[in-house]
Amino acid sequence: MLNFFGTEFPIIQAPMAGVQDHRLAAAVSNSGGLGSLPCAMLGAEALRSELEALKAATDRPFNLNFFAHTPPKADADGERRWRQSLAPYYQEFGIDPDSITSGPGRMPFNEEAAALVEEFRPAVVSFHFGLPEPALVERVHKAGARILSTATTVEEALWLEQHGADAIIAQGLEAGGHRGIFLTRDMTTQMGTFALLPQIVAAVKVPVIAAGGIADAQCVKAALDLGAIAAQVGTAFLLCPEATTKPVHRDALKSSQARHTAITNLFSGGPARGIVNRVIRELGPVSPEAPAFPLATSAIAPLRAAAEATGSGDFSPLWCGQNASGCREKPAAEVLEGLVR
Repeated sequence: MLNFFGTEFPIIQAPMAGVQDHRLAAAVSNSGGLGSLPCAMLGAEALRSELEALKAATDRPFNLNFFAHTPPKADADGERRWRQSLAPYYQEFGIDPDSITSGPGRMPFNEEAAALVEEFRPAVVSFHFGLPEPALVERVHKAGARILSTATTVEEALWLEQHGADAIIAQGLEAGGHRGIFLTRDMTTQMGTFALLPQIVAAVKVPVIAAGGIADAQCVKAALDLGAIAAQVGTAFLLCPEATTKPVHRDALKSSQARHTAITNLFSGGPARGIVNRVIRELGPVSPEAPAFPLATSAIAPLRAAAEATGSGDFSPLWCGQNASGCREKPAAEVLEGLVR
């Protein structure tokens, strides 16, 4: 890890879209880990602003994270069915469903993003949902960045190795947020971190990073003992003052509610682990009516906004891994210290 990323400690802060900006990434990088900036929800102008702020805040290595999904085709009938399933909630909050605009929500890595990578030259670029087209992968490599991508199965790890990944993130089922699954939609293929990690280590020649359920130094040591070069940690940083986690999310993380999480597709259309709340309980974690990732986002977003305005997280994506025991209201530097102590 030390030679691979040029960091002091074998810890990668997981990129967490919606709950962080450059400040958390810079704090982790400045403390000896690899800070990560989630870029998939940022337009070109916003991304440039974040990159300028990150470069000004740290001279240490950092990671830029992008999505590599194939945007699905718009499905008017599917969108109508999804909104019908949410209709009672629209009525409850006085929301006119006809006023809700549809949108992609998240964009995959493209030429514009590649140009920013070439300009800002990060040490690491990571991807979720596979890898972009070969020409874009080559541009990232030529910009001098190491390329990481997430695998949730051995088959995905082998595919990533064959298509240009310099290292693989083995994402166990315990991990919070979106799963990096991309070769199948069959969730029965998904394993826990400490079952998946040694199998990927044995199958590939590139370095492997462990992710999912890692909350303290003992977990980090276990991952390294099983062959990982580093651990990627997300949930433990969610209560840091440098994170932008909203109050309703922070309250849930600090409560016993955080011990009950589920893989759900209600918030984006893609499988992601979050704290169970009202909408997950009432609709079920996985709805067949939810459009494909990321098209489910726009219809549920007004419900989230309306509920959060009253101080409720009933319709919010309260992303959280299965092990929130390391999630504390401490500066990122102290969280990092606890992970390597």
